[in-house]
Amino acid sequence: MRMNDRIVFITGASAGIGQACAEAFAAEGARLVLAARRGERLVSLAARLHEAHGTDTLLLELDVRDREAVNAAVADLPTGWADIDVLVNNAGLSRGLDRVQTGSHVDWEEMIDTNVKGLLWLTRAVLPGMVARDRGHVINVGSIAGHQIYQGGAVYCATKFAVRALSHGLRLDLMGTRVRCTTVDPGMVETEFSEVRFRGDTDRAAAVYRNFPPLQPADIADAIVYCATRPFHVVVQDMVLMPQDQGAVYLSNPRGLD
Repeated sequence: MRMNDRIVFITGASAGIGQACAEAFAAEGARLVLAARRGERLVSLAARLHEAHGTDTLLLELDVRDREAVNAAVADLPTGWADIDVLVNNAGLSRGLDRVQTGSHVDWEEMIDTNVKGLLWLTRAVLPGMVARDRGHVINVGSIAGHQIYQGGAVYCATKFAVRALSHGLRLDLMGTRVRCTTVDPGMVETEFSEVRFRGDTDRAAAVYRNFPPLQPADIADAIVYCATRPFHVVVQDMVLMPQDQGAVYLSNPRGLD
């Protein structure tokens, strides 16, 4: 099932997995609502997509943590853009590797507000329209950290366990409708994730991906598009993707990157 003229709303679309999703859905013929805090990146992305695929885009400079802004953005979608077919809740981040006894409440609040509350605000704003139309698909980008916990990652892992629980609960709430919900949980992906986690320490961030080939954003986008393009009677409920050399969140097999 191609995405011809279907409307896909992607959060965190300015980089990484979100940007790769925009590129992958554009190649499938979708129309895109792209949301991120860095609006200037969205402008350049939209220009590239239009040149490559003729993609129609609607750009929203939006912080998913701001519930009122999220509600206003969805309520104010122009005619022809309001009937969202697919919502990709991709916006998320991690801060630091502190243990709970030394952790920062500022970091905790940012992770919880983005990864959990932001996902809820967008879903709550978009979902009633899907239910009313009796069609739609919510795809939540989780993490292997929603299955396994590692030292120094308690709060981040808790947010991703929450994404997994919310997704499972949403599927129960949607019983009797034709609205689908999928969770895609990647292992290590080479994005700005580690640079954000370490607050711009590029050397420390680069070291994270040094020992073995990680997944790339396009790998995750390919999986998300796969889930979104199944026949309407099929739902991929959960998908976990790992690099070949990452056996668990805390276990990997070093090898050369050539």
